Amino acid sequence: MILKELLKEVSVKQIIGSTECEISGIVFDSRKVDNTTLFVAQRGTSVDGHDFIGDCIAKGAPAIVCETYEAQGGNNNTTIVVVDDSNKALGLIADTFYHHPSKHLTLVGVTGTNGKTTIATLLYRLTRKMGYKAGLLSTVCNYVDDTAIASTHTTPDAVQLNSLLAQMVESGCQYAFMEVSSHSIAQERIAGLQFDGALFTNLTRDHIDYHKTFDNYRDTKKRLFDNLSADAFAITNKDDRNGMVMVQNCKAHVLTYSMHTIADFHARILEEGFDGMLLDINKHEVFVPLVGRFNVQNLLCIYGAAISLGFDESEVLRILSTLTAVSGRFETIYSPKGWTAIVDYAHTPDAVENVINTINEIRQKNSKLITVVGCGGNRDKGKRPMMAQIAKKSSDRLILTSDNPRDEEPRDILNDMLAGLTENEQLSTLVIEDRRQAIRTACSLAGKNDVILIAGKGHEDYQIIKGVKHHFDDREEVKMMAQ
Repeated sequence: MILKELLKEVSVKQIIGSTECEISGIVFDSRKVDNTTLFVAQRGTSVDGHDFIGDCIAKGAPAIVCETYEAQGGNNNTTIVVVDDSNKALGLIADTFYHHPSKHLTLVGVTGTNGKTTIATLLYRLTRKMGYKAGLLSTVCNYVDDTAIASTHTTPDAVQLNSLLAQMVESGCQYAFMEVSSHSIAQERIAGLQFDGALFTNLTRDHIDYHKTFDNYRDTKKRLFDNLSADAFAITNKDDRNGMVMVQNCKAHVLTYSMHTIADFHARILEEGFDGMLLDINKHEVFVPLVGRFNVQNLLCIYGAAISLGFDESEVLRILSTLTAVSGRFETIYSPKGWTAIVDYAHTPDAVENVINTINEIRQKNSKLITVVGCGGNRDKGKRPMMAQIAKKSSDRLILTSDNPRDEEPRDILNDMLAGLTENEQLSTLVIEDRRQAIRTACSLAGKNDVILIAGKGHEDYQIIKGVKHHFDDREEVKMMAQ
């Protein structure tokens, strides 16, 4: 595609050189530059792409998009395009390069702290069971109809994102469902995308290491709704204190869901157990093989989205009764020894509290809850003592362990968690740095009817220690001990 065509949607400050050059690809990693690719210099948290502009010119890049440029010496046949925001420019350019794929799909975005993966994934499954071709962009796995593509981020970078959407269009998909992280909104990865619907789950403390304040985190999420058109729909959680904040000044058609107050979509639990719940959804009884009030909220959001997409209500309710848990989300493993283990991705204070409360509401009165939990390294340190405190308060036995320590010392993370406990609470808490040993200890301590919660990693099949990725799967460890 000609550079001039790629820049049509971009606000350009200055152009040095010709915009008639041919571009065969877009990259933001200078190591991938060749004499046919457009390089977009982005300012990252640890690396600034502007530092590699000279290298890209030397490699013969036909064009570079950047925010600032100082002329380099020597022969330069590279066109320089100066813009205000390289991140936004990359999103808009990628959208144009792949022929605006979101405009050829019914695209629904899901944002919030918890529940994004479950809602996006189950909407994708429901839509395919309705007989439509659909795509999914999620934390666990991306799908182009029934073709799985490995996922590395909650929301892919702008180039990969548009490439995947284009593949969905080419495969005949009519619908696409995607998790929209706060990082992707702040970094303009979704710039240029046309959303037909946006769903809000809930908002609790998360990613404060990146956004600095909760208000910044909230306002970043809100931008997804601010940018919806009048033809789109927005569905928000009325039970969350930030639910209605999200849709303030939203031009889209706003709908609400709730378990506790009047809303467009309402539900209550009639019966529940580890095998599922009998629900009343908008005065229709339906049994679902999912557990917990947080999943009632998720199902309400899914139900509301399906109705808003024009799907037949009776068929939606029938399919809801067949949907099972997403990998690593309240995933239940039963042991012949009589105990039950729950593997869950819960990695925020609110998520840990929700999962523990759900287990405590369902488990037998004479059973014990043994909780194994850790916190990730190089992330928000403020939530570490909070998570330990919540887990200790509502568990019969607590084991603190490593999650993904990344570049931090595991013991430092554990000490941060212990700081949330009193001296007496610390004495009755097991601290086992090795996650495998922590899980095995929990299983050894469990008796008949006891429940083990292993929180924090869920679907992840790796641990990052000192920057090195090692294979590790909580579910595999539990299953070995369950035999």
